[in-house]
Amino acid sequence: MEQKIKDALDQIRPFLQRDGGDIEFVEYTEDNIVKVRLQGHCAGCPGAQMTIKGVVERILKESYPEVAGVEAVM
Repeated sequence: MEQKIKDALDQIRPFLQRDGGDIEFVEYTEDNIVKVRLQGHCAGCPGAQMTIKGVVERILKESYPEVAGVEAVM
């Protein structure tokens, strides 16, 4: 499952890089939470939470219904 998530994040990455940011996979927990770390401009962006929930989480949940959510970690 982790590799599938990493592959999906690779699809999202170019959109974040276009704005000077990036995303890093951290872990997939036992309770099906994907933990990611935003990097670059995305790390301090006021819209970071919206990006996590509105883009990353939506795409991952649509692709893999077993994903319960996405959380950003520092």
